Amino acid sequence: MNMLVVICRFIADRLAPITLLGALVAYFYPPVFLVFKSSFLWFFAATMFAIGVVLDSSELQETLRTPRRILLGVLTQYTVMPLLGLAVALLSPLSAELKLGFIIVACAPGAMASNVMVYLAGGAVAFSVAMTTVATFLSPLLTPLLVETLGGELLYIPFWPMMETIVLIVVLPLGSGMLLGRYLGRYLETARSISPAVAAIAIVIICSYAVAANQDRIAVVGGWVVVMVILLNALGYLAGWWLARVYGFDANHRLTLAIEIGMQNAGLGVALALAHFSPETALPGALFAVWCILTAAGASSWLRQGGHALKTN
Repeated sequence: MNMLVVICRFIADRLAPITLLGALVAYFYPPVFLVFKSSFLWFFAATMFAIGVVLDSSELQETLRTPRRILLGVLTQYTVMPLLGLAVALLSPLSAELKLGFIIVACAPGAMASNVMVYLAGGAVAFSVAMTTVATFLSPLLTPLLVETLGGELLYIPFWPMMETIVLIVVLPLGSGMLLGRYLGRYLETARSISPAVAAIAIVIICSYAVAANQDRIAVVGGWVVVMVILLNALGYLAGWWLARVYGFDANHRLTLAIEIGMQNAGLGVALALAHFSPETALPGALFAVWCILTAAGASSWLRQGGHALKTN
């Protein structure tokens, strides 16, 4: 069991390079990941279940006693990023499917991986967990509504099927994981050591499958998609940091909001795109997942080594 825990920690701590490796393998040899065509939704449900096991309900309850920051953070998540995603889509000379892919990613809740990045960067972990949890539970209603509102002019948006998908692969697994965590007793710490690796592996498989399914498209439009992914990610970080200053947040909470806004749950975006639209629509989400994990991991390492986050008042 100890060896299993060590291996799982190794995987979870190296999410960025493993994600990049998976994307590269998927691009140069797609068959490795195309076998997951019929099962990618199950993998995403596994990530939500694993995150539910890891969540500390007592820490969340303590953070929820001061809801102002959480409400401001969630409001920013579901207004600023969707508008940035729409702007990026309108600015890009891409197909309607790819533009919609950017909108779907921008309308997703914050990434659960952001909690790990906030921890590594020395940010406000409880605030990060509370914000992503609240945003995730709101996503069955808000994500399809925002996608339909902002992307309805591009393609037909199946609102109710999208909502049903989010309930089945997000809310139910997350709630089940949280419920199971209450009954694990002395095995809870072991489960919390294993769960992040389960989530990491599932996300790598989902995003790599999306890259594999779009290999031929990447060669044609990959340059523009990559530029727009980088732009959306950077604008999200900057908007989160600047608005946190406007809100009067301290340095730790400014850092946390920047990471939360810049890192979207692109895995959910990819799952929704693959389930309800053409594989082309999933490409922005797949590349965004790889890029935001790389940028957040790099920034977290720099901040952790130099303590820069705490020096900015």
